Amino acid sequence: MAVEYIIIIIAAVALLLLFIPLRGRRYEKPLFQRHVDERDTMFSRNEIKPGEERFEEYYGLRSENRERDDNWRAKPGLLSEGTIYYNELGFAAAEASFEAVEAFFPLREKGGGESTSTSFLLTGRGGSDESQKLSRFVKEWCRKMGAADVGIAELRDYHFYTIGGRRERYGKPVVSNHKYGVAITVEMDHELTMTGPQAPIVMESAHKYLKSGMIATQVAMTLRNLGFEATTHIDANYDLICPLVAKDAGLGEIGRMGLLMTPGLGPRVRISVVSTNAPLLADKPVHDDTILDFCTRCSKCADVCPSASIPRGGRTETEGGIRWKIEQEACFTYWCQAGTDCGRCMAVCPYSHPDNLFHWLIRKGISNNAIFRILAVKMDDLFYGRRPQPKKVPGWIE
Repeated sequence: MAVEYIIIIIAAVALLLLFIPLRGRRYEKPLFQRHVDERDTMFSRNEIKPGEERFEEYYGLRSENRERDDNWRAKPGLLSEGTIYYNELGFAAAEASFEAVEAFFPLREKGGGESTSTSFLLTGRGGSDESQKLSRFVKEWCRKMGAADVGIAELRDYHFYTIGGRRERYGKPVVSNHKYGVAITVEMDHELTMTGPQAPIVMESAHKYLKSGMIATQVAMTLRNLGFEATTHIDANYDLICPLVAKDAGLGEIGRMGLLMTPGLGPRVRISVVSTNAPLLADKPVHDDTILDFCTRCSKCADVCPSASIPRGGRTETEGGIRWKIEQEACFTYWCQAGTDCGRCMAVCPYSHPDNLFHWLIRKGISNNAIFRILAVKMDDLFYGRRPQPKKVPGWIE
């Protein structure tokens, strides 16, 4: 009975605080710098194979990475037999989605026809009314195709990799004359995400990379048909860092786990970007002190991370700006053991709860009141557990 009274009191206090504005601590805005060589990402390092010229070339430049990379190469690998969560059905489905994404690669920079409308071309770069019309059209078209959200960023130098690291882009300087980036988020299914690090998480992850790639490709080809340049940046084929573009497109903040934290779905999204010279209107970049404050107080993702890849404590000054820096080698090593892309951090994040009225109110309180944020962390631990267990794999996948 005492526990019930405590819960009622906490709920009453939380409800009161929900409506009292108290912003709380202000956090330093990161001054990002362009510094990421894509060849140093784990996905690039995974693609180079022993005996290849690129392999010897890379470890000649980055000898300090050789021992750690030999460690994860000794594991079975992502979507491989012999991994902890091997699932024949689930892994086959995930692999199919990744293969289907590659079907969009030939359309990355070409595939559009001649312009069928000259209204945007007559003024050279488009007037303000035309820019507003085109921007609105692009956003609404993305949503009609299934995007959870879409925003437009004015592209900056720090959004781009310095050197390409995958496929035919390997070792080539990244150069772009595009002014705008259309950032597209796609929601990952809550039920399947909650099963991470089991097989359904990689099925869902791959499927939503495919869906975001489809939307990005359709948008790029539409812009080309209007006479503009447009390049897609989709899974395994990026010139830029999607979360940074999405942040500057007003879609969210970069959280403790290094992923984009969106207001309604948290990190439970996949992102694609279309860069273009089309005359668009940029949205206001996000700097959300409330998300940064909540992540600073919460740390649940760090507590449950199987590979201890997510840092505790506050953000630190690193190359590229102030941020939480993930240990990518440890994270990827676990992927190679598990066979999936894990997703435990996404699954336990309080922002990942379903986007319903109850959780909308909680998120509203988090964004409105600093004391509410403290209570919200405690309430989430109380109702969902500090270290919640993965949900059961649906029977149709077992």
